[in-house]
Amino acid sequence: MSVSIDESSAMSSEATSTPTPYEAPAWARAMRRLTDHMVCDFLGGPRPWKFAWIINFQKAGTFVFLLVLIAWYDNTSTAAWVYTAMQGSYGLVWILKDTAFPDPNWQQRITIAGGINAFLGVLGWYWVFGWLLISGVSQPSYPLPDVVWYCLCISLCIVGCAIMIAADAQKYFTLRVQRGLITDGMHRYVRHPNYLGEIMIYGSFAMMVWHWLPVVVLAWVWLGLFAVNMIMKEASMSRYPEWAAYKKRTWWLIPFVL
Repeated sequence: MSVSIDESSAMSSEATSTPTPYEAPAWARAMRRLTDHMVCDFLGGPRPWKFAWIINFQKAGTFVFLLVLIAWYDNTSTAAWVYTAMQGSYGLVWILKDTAFPDPNWQQRITIAGGINAFLGVLGWYWVFGWLLISGVSQPSYPLPDVVWYCLCISLCIVGCAIMIAADAQKYFTLRVQRGLITDGMHRYVRHPNYLGEIMIYGSFAMMVWHWLPVVVLAWVWLGLFAVNMIMKEASMSRYPEWAAYKKRTWWLIPFVL
């Protein structure tokens, strides 16, 4: 998922002094306030559901939704089945993750309108990817032979799932033992491995669809949500004494690139 209520800045090591944290840019703070309001508090009123329930509805429903599309459009092409396996299985992986080590950021109760915004603003668009491909609106002409392209997309999806799961599991179980800055394991070289995994996963979906619309959606999610969350997270983590050295020796998102 993409929208974050408040990233835990925590990670593991002992602190002897508390440095002055830097402040996130004003635009990032404003963007966070806006997304928090639109998802958590929009229009006020009762808060009947947790944010996690909205996310899990979309993740768990993806396999069913894509299978219905295959039947509705009578599209039994290899591309349709490969895409269904990729995004459908990722949804089940997410449910397993949420069952085994749920992210506390998704447990906040949100308003009815906020839940609708979360679905219509981000989550529902992920279903549009599959519709574009299975309905035939997208007629992809891949830059490589189809079987090679499928192999590339499947590989990217699987590796992305592994990175995301490992990073979230490390954070969840480490913070149960000790609060602090996590600087080893999945976080040894990259400061935001969970986001890297998500980017790889949804990048693989966009590559399978090979249409301009998923590019627009992912540009909004990655720049408007992921980047803001990572900036805010780093501002929070900067309060730890180990932060300066950790930041100097690690990459923000992609080793040797970014």
